[in-house]
Amino acid sequence: MLSRSNGAWKKATSAVQASIYRDQQRPNYATRTPVTSVSQRRHFSSAENGTKASRSHPSSAEAKQKRESDREFLISVLESSATKRDAKAYLQTYGSSKAKAAPKPSQAFTAFVSDKPIPGAKDVPLFVQEPVPVESLEADEVPRVAIVKLREPQTWDDTLLNGVAKTLTRLRDLGLRSVIVLECSAEKSAVLDWKDVVTQQTDRLQKAIRKYGTPGAELVDGGIWKRSTNPPSASSVGHTGLSVGFGEAFTAPLRHGHILVVPSRAVVEETLEHTAADANEVIFALAKYFAGLQVDADQSQTRTAVVDRVIIIDPFGGIPARNSGDGARVFINLEEQFNNIKAALDKHQDISSPIPGITGSPKASHVKNLELVKNILAILPSTASAVITSPIEASNLQANPAYQSIKETEEPLAGEVKTRRWQNPIIHNLLTDRPIYSASLPIGRIKSTTKGTYQRASRMPTTTLAKKGLPVTIFPDTRHHSWQPPKPGTRRLKLTDTCVDLPRLIHLINDSFGRELDAEHYLNRVQDSLAGIIIAGEYEGGAILTWERPFGLDEETAYNSGRLVPYLDKFAVLKKSQGAGGVADIVFNAMVRDCFPNGVCWRSRKDNPVNKWYFERSRGVRKLPDSNWAMFWTTPEAAVSEGIMKDYEDVCRGVVPSWADSKPAD
Repeated sequence: MLSRSNGAWKKATSAVQASIYRDQQRPNYATRTPVTSVSQRRHFSSAENGTKASRSHPSSAEAKQKRESDREFLISVLESSATKRDAKAYLQTYGSSKAKAAPKPSQAFTAFVSDKPIPGAKDVPLFVQEPVPVESLEADEVPRVAIVKLREPQTWDDTLLNGVAKTLTRLRDLGLRSVIVLECSAEKSAVLDWKDVVTQQTDRLQKAIRKYGTPGAELVDGGIWKRSTNPPSASSVGHTGLSVGFGEAFTAPLRHGHILVVPSRAVVEETLEHTAADANEVIFALAKYFAGLQVDADQSQTRTAVVDRVIIIDPFGGIPARNSGDGARVFINLEEQFNNIKAALDKHQDISSPIPGITGSPKASHVKNLELVKNILAILPSTASAVITSPIEASNLQANPAYQSIKETEEPLAGEVKTRRWQNPIIHNLLTDRPIYSASLPIGRIKSTTKGTYQRASRMPTTTLAKKGLPVTIFPDTRHHSWQPPKPGTRRLKLTDTCVDLPRLIHLINDSFGRELDAEHYLNRVQDSLAGIIIAGEYEGGAILTWERPFGLDEETAYNSGRLVPYLDKFAVLKKSQGAGGVADIVFNAMVRDCFPNGVCWRSRKDNPVNKWYFERSRGVRKLPDSNWAMFWTTPEAAVSEGIMKDYEDVCRGVVPSWADSKPAD
């Protein structure tokens, strides 16, 4: 959590409060009449769904509801567990580059009677009930957007839909504007056909969004075109027959702050008739257009928006974890995990939808969502990410008794504060670029390990964060089996082998620790004990692990008695990658999942600020007496004995540091 004395925290809080204030000051064109003054003679176009102004005012109940909504929003921001680094990154990305300049009214929405200033008029205070400026982007700015898929919204009740609309409106307040694609299906026996369902749900969504401030939602129906042959594309990924036929229908309202609603249908170019379109293909066509990858004689190949997020709100939630009952996968590194996860999904037993009114199976939905985010993130910047969640979590209704079966009398989970509010995973991700639960957090830290009353599936996360991610290179290869203790006398990996880029590895360690490694001493120390190394990306993160002998044992005795200790010798992440992209989680997961699934130990200074992160991911910790070391391990509790603990302690006490300076070892 950010310290209240922290400058970045204050800026972030001020930005949120300012966005709330601006939202309160914006006129509701459906209920208010603009106050005309010398400097404010303007008219409004039909961008607000063509509603005429009236002189009615919001009731006290509506005003109270608005204040409570703003309060909840501010609290959700402050409870996002954002660090100083998170706040700085958010402000750099979404903070206005023209913060000191007054927002310019859009010509598309305002028309002045006279452009000539009246002498002295600008200094005269205007006593108006509400200001009426519509904030627009500067000419050289492109909007930052999220492409959102709402799956089967016709099965959501009004509470769910309003909650999701509220979340998407708050995203706009925080600088991210949404383009929403509706995926609706109608059963053959249904009273309404598909066209009626789509029309009904687009209207319903627009009304829900309009409740939470202006500008409201703009319907874009006819901007997606379909050809009999696939349109040309600058990307080889995901060829479809869909493209954006009229880009201004999307870019103009986005620049003026609108949330766009796009039904999953397209205009057939040859006949100019509307036809049903696959929602995933519509989303991919939008992503290509915004990224400037759509090749068309009528469209310039320039980026028209920055797609920061792909958000899929599906009643089935995120991609399921490997074990049933463990909820959704918290984080997916697509570069490394896509093939394995897809293969695991293909092996899942296909079942019919457990949710009334929803057609199709959960398995098919998860596969489609996984393939969609992989294809889209492949053409977007590496900073983009995808969030797959359920309507309940997206609307932050986890704590609502009507949407979960948890009783107040039940005990909280380990590490859970009973009075703490449920965090919105979408808002949290925008502010921190991380999932609510860390990807390397043991499942026991998220759910109760008790097999009795308190084992509750409703508490398990249903949100998955996916990133294009980084490739993970592991030496020796773990695709066939995890690392095993080497037989004495056999050839083992060395850091000087050609498969290892030693200069980059040393730079990674020096940069991460902020001190210089004594390379010669270190190479000599680990040359006969190296177990392997893990490299994330282009040496953006990594780990060096060894097989260590307890005090007094030679190599052969330690091997024959099974007492070689798996030890994490170095864990490093480049400073520029710390806290971003999940690099540390990727490396840690590879270590405990692929290399040492039966456990590993390591040491850290007792005053190391990283210890909290280590503690959350370990199975245990012990402060070593008469030293400045804390010892951590991931060995399963059932395998831990005093004999193993003694060997671990001998190793953690005995490893000699290899730094070029004389400062205490890390």
